[in-house]
Amino acid sequence: MIDFQKFDEATKTEYLKALFAAGERGCEYSYANLNLWGRQRIARLDDFFVLFSQFERRSIYPFPVGSGDIRPVLDAVINDARKRGIVCRLSGLTAADTMLVEELYPGQFRFHPDRDSCDYVYDIHDLADLKGRKYQKKRNHINRFWQAHPGCTAMPITAENLPAVEKMVASWYAAKLAADPNNDYHLEKQALNRAFANMEKLGLEGLALVENGSILAMTMGSALSENTFDIHFEKAMDHADGAYPAIAQAFAAHLRSKYPDLRYLNREEDMGIPGLRQSKLSYYPHHLVVKFWARLWEDDDED
Repeated sequence: MIDFQKFDEATKTEYLKALFAAGERGCEYSYANLNLWGRQRIARLDDFFVLFSQFERRSIYPFPVGSGDIRPVLDAVINDARKRGIVCRLSGLTAADTMLVEELYPGQFRFHPDRDSCDYVYDIHDLADLKGRKYQKKRNHINRFWQAHPGCTAMPITAENLPAVEKMVASWYAAKLAADPNNDYHLEKQALNRAFANMEKLGLEGLALVENGSILAMTMGSALSENTFDIHFEKAMDHADGAYPAIAQAFAAHLRSKYPDLRYLNREEDMGIPGLRQSKLSYYPHHLVVKFWARLWEDDDED
């Protein structure tokens, strides 16, 4: 079997180098996400990094990241799944990846588009400026927010204001659970708490809307590639109407100012939730990161 290990600092450095050189990949490849969600392990095979993800009792192999001859690497993944007695599922494939796999293993894999997991990627200038008629409603909503909260300011999340941000997030979850006790926020809360505890280690940056010492909204993300920043979390208090678009625009403007070469913001997937899909589409994405998953036909009778 492949000797998968936890991430360490040396692995982090080399993995990020390979990821940044790999071209566009989905948010599941983010170093921060790999450490915030589920149980993730990594191994180096030749010039590739192979990931083994266990999330909600399902094991998957995100498509390997690297360069060179991928055939022996995929052979190793297939054999690893057989030795573990699990289905060989590959995730996060691009259209080009599916064609490559079909070329290497003709007729052996079946491929499925994964619309619910497609990432929404936006031009950073579009989100920072919201120019044009199509963004008129967004601008009006944000203007009403700033008019209602003239003393509010956008501030980077730091060690000094982090406790106030954590308090705000706790209040947000408490309000949501009070309104719907059956809603399950356990995994998200766990991931966000890990993010707060490991901001520097995971390369996370955030912004908060602060009014008289209270936090009205927060957002947090990390670099996904040389020209793309991934937005992992975004929360706003319900009583602060317009805080969501306000924090989204403020963070885009902040990142553009701090990183002039940054071109895109990846706001991740909609998970098939109709309201979330509508919201993400309303910001007019530059493009979607279209993803596929694959599994061996020989595993077709397996769960």
